[in-house]
Amino acid sequence: MKQKIAIVSVINDLVTDQRVDRACRAILKKGYQVTLVGRVQAKSLAMNERPYSTHRMKLLFTRGPAFYLEYQIRLFLFLLFRKSDLLWANDLDTLLPNFLISKIKKSEIIYDSHELFCEVPELLNNPKKRKTWKRLERWIFPKLNKIITVNQSIANIYGNEYQKDLKVVRNIPLKRELENIKTKEELGLPTDKNIIILQGAGINMQRGSEEAVEAMQWVKDAVLLIVGSGDVIEQLKQMRVDLALEEKVIITGKVPYEKLAQYTQIADLGLSFDKDTNLNYRFSLPNKLFDYIHADVPVLVSNLVEIVRIVKDYQIGDVIENHEPKHIAKKMQACFSNKKRYFSWTKNLKKAQQELSWEVEEQKILDLIGE
Repeated sequence: MKQKIAIVSVINDLVTDQRVDRACRAILKKGYQVTLVGRVQAKSLAMNERPYSTHRMKLLFTRGPAFYLEYQIRLFLFLLFRKSDLLWANDLDTLLPNFLISKIKKSEIIYDSHELFCEVPELLNNPKKRKTWKRLERWIFPKLNKIITVNQSIANIYGNEYQKDLKVVRNIPLKRELENIKTKEELGLPTDKNIIILQGAGINMQRGSEEAVEAMQWVKDAVLLIVGSGDVIEQLKQMRVDLALEEKVIITGKVPYEKLAQYTQIADLGLSFDKDTNLNYRFSLPNKLFDYIHADVPVLVSNLVEIVRIVKDYQIGDVIENHEPKHIAKKMQACFSNKKRYFSWTKNLKKAQQELSWEVEEQKILDLIGE
């Protein structure tokens, strides 16, 4: 029997998107030949070795309407001239070409919505652009039969709006045993300080990173390690200088996943400080929360429903009541000063790891393909 072919589409540069990588590996288990399509940027990291094919398009435009138009056309043409039995579209910005090709070629299509796309701040602050994307969503979404998303709150919102039954596949990482766990010293971090980590590919506005940096003025015997990329990174670097926090705030920028895992593994506290400024953030359940859990790192999080549900159910950390920097500092300090409570969090992480496993989430994908 001829091997079936799956093409997975995403608009980013592929390197650090763990969810998409896990989806591709799941599709492989169903016997498909898999190609992951994205784009390459000027500052893109090199691709690591993967068990499936990758293709990164180099676009002429990098932002604005021209970028999105070029990407849609280029992706449509890529899909048009390649055989595909399964099309997997990640987020609304890849959906149109995949949907059109699925109709032309009668291919199976699965839509993976990582967020409430039309509720991100970039679109809320640009009503005209949001209207365009919302029209596209309203046209295609009701026509889809297989849709997954990252948590139940988002599934409920989409389900109520479009009368669709969405499957929930949470962003839980693969269990990876690091071959050589590096020490703080080997990673260039102080050995006599607690390491507070804030990581992610979207360290952007309204995600609490600015307040986390400012809070470090009042936190003793700890450093804040910021690992990742986003639109406030340069601002954070300037804040570090303005507040004379060069020795207490370390910003690495974007790093390969393997190095990120090393940083997470040696951290003592993980942060997730998204603000309740829009529906997308209100119901977020970010990758980093599960990265922290599987690296045995207790967490300090903002009061968002999906995140708090996990933190409280498993008793693996604490919740901030507001984003005032002094309040955040007090909470950070309390995490370390109450050693009995901190120890109980580390014990509870073991149970959370067992129940919040990728094996459970992956089975939902395996069941969905070919239904």
